[in-house]
Amino acid sequence: MTRFVMVWGTSSGAGKSWLATALCRAAARRGTRVLPFKAQNMSNNARVVAGLDGLGAEIGAAQYFQALAAGVEPGVDMNPVLLKPERDTASQVVLHGRVDAALGRMGWRERSATLAAAARESLQRLATRCDLVVIEGAGSPAEINLAPQDFVNLGTARQARELGRLDSLLVTDIDRGGAFAHLYGTWALLPADLRDSLRGFVLNRFRGDASLLAPGPSDLQVLTGVPLAGVIPMTRDHGLPDEDGLFDAGRPDAAKAGRLRIAVLCPPHLSNLDEFEPLRRMPGVQLAWVRSQAELHGADWIVLPGSKQVSGDLAWLRRQGLDAAIARHAAEGRPVLGICGGLQMLGEALVDLDGHDGEAGFNGPGLGLLPLVTRYERDKRVRRTSLRFGPTDAAWAPWAGVGAEGYEIHCGVTVPHPDLPAPKIALRGQDGEAIGWQRGNVLGVYAHGLFESPALLRAMWGATAPALDDSFELLADLVEKHLDGALLHRLLAPPG
Repeated sequence: MTRFVMVWGTSSGAGKSWLATALCRAAARRGTRVLPFKAQNMSNNARVVAGLDGLGAEIGAAQYFQALAAGVEPGVDMNPVLLKPERDTASQVVLHGRVDAALGRMGWRERSATLAAAARESLQRLATRCDLVVIEGAGSPAEINLAPQDFVNLGTARQARELGRLDSLLVTDIDRGGAFAHLYGTWALLPADLRDSLRGFVLNRFRGDASLLAPGPSDLQVLTGVPLAGVIPMTRDHGLPDEDGLFDAGRPDAAKAGRLRIAVLCPPHLSNLDEFEPLRRMPGVQLAWVRSQAELHGADWIVLPGSKQVSGDLAWLRRQGLDAAIARHAAEGRPVLGICGGLQMLGEALVDLDGHDGEAGFNGPGLGLLPLVTRYERDKRVRRTSLRFGPTDAAWAPWAGVGAEGYEIHCGVTVPHPDLPAPKIALRGQDGEAIGWQRGNVLGVYAHGLFESPALLRAMWGATAPALDDSFELLADLVEKHLDGALLHRLLAPPG
């Protein structure tokens, strides 16, 4: 009988993703065949995996990392529905790894039945392949206004109970305050048929005097019958990318003497920000998230990251005056790097006649730092690729001839401007196609994942970031140390 451990949260950002990742690694260390699952993810952080047909497809980054923590190859069944926000009231719908434009045009409630059916198919398939499925919920399972269509939390939990044994944990972020009220309120609003699956509450990101928690845990158990499973201390540098926000958001960003300051621009629709996590952990590097000209002060590098709506983010850069600041930085000979959507912004022109990126009929100038033109097309390129840099120079000379693994997720096609001197081809994919161009200290590439390559880090800085596998081990150690051992054994031990 397949077992299911469901990780619910009292809110977004409570710690579901990292806890599910930690449980995957802790179960794998016990010899349990474990797979991750999240019925629907809402995130612009995506990774490339093999689709049901074996071709490139995309899933949420959180489930990608959970699969790696479990020691298995990531696949589309682990995240059958991915919603990629394009604006406040609309998202691109990715079903089993592929964009479904028709579903994207439908209302949330109208498309829920179709998405739920796809999620059920995926969970059914996963259940036949393992001993244990670690399920990550979404947001909160107590959103009573959404309950009739909530296949991600409530529907998935009920299906898991049909397929095998369901146990669940409820995690909350105590650092935000109100943790006991959040736990009690969520428990109280859970449907009666699922409430009895709760095996424990988890207080996440605790700092301070543990004696001050009393009598909260015991009083809460009297009210609910659910014990406190554990208290996880605040752990900032665990190395797992933050799915719901920017790393170190709200923390002081004082310049550190002797460190290379890399400023990553943060427009409203930025995507794949998780690929910069290794930079934050690199010795000698300071990563800064930038939304204003003042925050660019002292930057050695400027990085324009991926974007889910390039034309909209480019307009935002101009409203902030960041376009002029980027141009000044480049004119002074300092490095500018554009990745995917950032590459497209660096070009001379963006052409989106049919609205595949944003507003239909858009035909406007880019930042003009690379002699390139991007035309948006309906089909999205989603693929992993082995890549190799060409004879790069200037700031990018250390990468000349270095190979790495990366991935592409974009719908734009970029070519040199026909009326301008061609830029240097800086990067090629495994098929020999140009996917990166350089002019002086300005470099634009379509490949994500450059900073996750030890070879590229070592070539540029003579050092590498801590390995991702070390992060998985740290997370597993945290739950082993701070959650109830007997409970963990019951939840994660292999059959028999």
